[in-house]
Amino acid sequence: MKLSELREVSENVDLDEYLYLYKYVRDNMEHPEWLGTFTLDEIKEILGIGGKIWMYYDHETPVCSVFYIPTSNKSLRKHNVEYDESITGSLGPIMVRKEYVGNGLQTAMLEVLDKYVESIGKTHMFTKAHSNNIYSIRNILKNGYHVVDEYKNERGPITAFVK
Repeated sequence: MKLSELREVSENVDLDEYLYLYKYVRDNMEHPEWLGTFTLDEIKEILGIGGKIWMYYDHETPVCSVFYIPTSNKSLRKHNVEYDESITGSLGPIMVRKEYVGNGLQTAMLEVLDKYVESIGKTHMFTKAHSNNIYSIRNILKNGYHVVDEYKNERGPITAFVK
């Protein structure tokens, strides 16, 4: 299954379906702490300041999603990123339903996000991943990101990346 074979929704995303996919993915992960949590109010706030969600469906089944999050200089400095928020965006949660893992969907969604951030004038991207999530880290590094920080928080060891 390729991303291009799925139906994309990136405008007026149904947030209940997004949260359903989020919960489904977390509930079926061996290590759910690898995927942080967002409340509906937090998601609405992020969308209200320029965030964007892409949802992909196999017929009516939500399969995967990627979330663009605007960043702030405060957050960037906290993670040792020297780029300005005016040219830097953030890769938020990127998730794939367990039945579709292994099809390159995460990598394909990173490419979708790259095209989007270029279209809005961003030249750099920032993201974080649980340090034990070798699958996401491998895809992030393959997409041109490099490590800028490592620290621990309530979810465990975290690695921060910039591109």
